[in-house]
Amino acid sequence: MKHIKEAWQNRIIELTKKNGIVRPRDIEHNGMPREYLRRLIKKGILERVGRGLYVIPDSLGSESRQMAEIAKRVPRGVVCLLSALQFHNITTQLPHETWLALESPGWRPKLDYPPLRIVWMSKNAFAYGIEVHHIDRVPVRIFGIAKTIADCFKFRGKIGIDVAIEALREARRYKKVSMDSLWEAAKVCRVTRIIRPYMEAIV
Repeated sequence: MKHIKEAWQNRIIELTKKNGIVRPRDIEHNGMPREYLRRLIKKGILERVGRGLYVIPDSLGSESRQMAEIAKRVPRGVVCLLSALQFHNITTQLPHETWLALESPGWRPKLDYPPLRIVWMSKNAFAYGIEVHHIDRVPVRIFGIAKTIADCFKFRGKIGIDVAIEALREARRYKKVSMDSLWEAAKVCRVTRIIRPYMEAIV
């Protein structure tokens, strides 16, 4: 029996290392009792970082950890606006909460942690420009640069027009986005009239 317990604990540790974050249902899906999570926490081998979320201690950075945790808890959400700008390294902003887009109308997730800022988008706008990036082995849905910049102009009332202009300039300065992709994203977000003068100014 001792060997079985040790084997289960080792399998849970390997599963956590592989996935970055595990949930009790991940453990049960692999044929192991969830009680072994509590034992590993008591031993300091695993750490509880959120309700039903467990990691190897110090395996995730703070920003990465929040995005990965949210991706596990709200798999339909897409990281957007300030958080997406920060991920793509085209802003000087340091958001204290993770900005997450959801399709409207929809269910609002209730998370005690990490802190969330929900942005509702229409079906077409929500579906456009999604990229999947693996952050510490966790697949995280994040809007691409062109879509994020277009969103910043659309939601300028929430984040400020200066942030949108800065993101546009930085993305173009470091050649991270093409004018064609920006224009396509602007059409989807219906901000062509608003973004056109700024695009023309940096050509």
